[in-house]
Amino acid sequence: GTFKVLQVADMHYADGRSTACEDVLPEQVAGCSDLNTTAFLYRVLRAEDPDLVVFTGDNIYGADSTDAAKSMDAAIAPAIAMNLPWAAGIGNHDQEGTLSREGVMQHLVGMKNTLSRFNPEGVEIDGFGNYNLEVGGVEGTLLANKSVLNMYFLDSGDYSTVPSIPGYGWIKASQEAWFRKTSSSLQKNYTSQQPSQKEPAPALAYFHIPLPEFSSFTASNFTGVKQEGISSPSINSGFFTTMVEAGDVKAAFIGHDHINDFCGKLTGIQLCYAGGFGYHAYGKAGWSRRARVVSVQLEKTESGEWQGVKSIKTWKRLDDQHLTTIDSEVLWNRGSNGRGGKDHDRS
Repeated sequence: GTFKVLQVADMHYADGRSTACEDVLPEQVAGCSDLNTTAFLYRVLRAEDPDLVVFTGDNIYGADSTDAAKSMDAAIAPAIAMNLPWAAGIGNHDQEGTLSREGVMQHLVGMKNTLSRFNPEGVEIDGFGNYNLEVGGVEGTLLANKSVLNMYFLDSGDYSTVPSIPGYGWIKASQEAWFRKTSSSLQKNYTSQQPSQKEPAPALAYFHIPLPEFSSFTASNFTGVKQEGISSPSINSGFFTTMVEAGDVKAAFIGHDHINDFCGKLTGIQLCYAGGFGYHAYGKAGWSRRARVVSVQLEKTESGEWQGVKSIKTWKRLDDQHLTTIDSEVLWNRGSNGRGGKDHDRS
């Protein structure tokens, strides 16, 4: 009755052993390399045994990588070696090496055990790696052939291509249109096709660059830390509003700003950073590299029949001596849509 997702943000993988760590304590410098990132990934995969691993971009640091394809193979190798299904999107550094953004995504979708997709078929859409995954109910139950949890993956771009707009890229209108259409049809199927459900299945969104709305929080209304500015695009292309209007996305997960790892709730949607995972990525010496886990729990009737999703929880794992679990919280409970009423979803 649980489905567990491990989010790995910003591995910044390059050439393995010969690629040095950034922002570690003086006593950690000697012998520290990309292989520390690999070791952390193995540790956390063994400890959590997730049902799906999601890599949210800057999986490799293209500029320091001799061969982008080899770097990706090495970065994702632990998930493949442990035979886990995985999905990936791209960030703003993956394409700065020997492959274009399109080339990076083409390589990812050809790798073993991947659920990543290049783009929806027959749709004109910006970017690469826009796709959705459907998580079916328990086998042998009425919901076995229905998607009880939806996952959307979007390419948040790299850098602005509009001369008058500086800074990072953004989610474009074509992507929002695809999201709207996909969300609407999934919701319709879930609530109208037999066995019809009262309310739509909850959904999670994964991409790389934060939306401007990630700047909406103060320390009093989030869990985790904010230790750097929110590096969102300099314009707001409206994707947050699109998610609010669609109504099914309960949480959105990103990376990009490595030393932020908070979750905050805005108009019914939890906006969550994972915190930086990779050792060749900038960080903060003495502040552990980390990963975010999301655990989705199904409802069970009194007669023991598995139903749709009951709750969505999250916590983080640190790459310290004990692989410490921190900041466990409930992101969403069925029946609390987060729009008014008392808010009881902090564990």
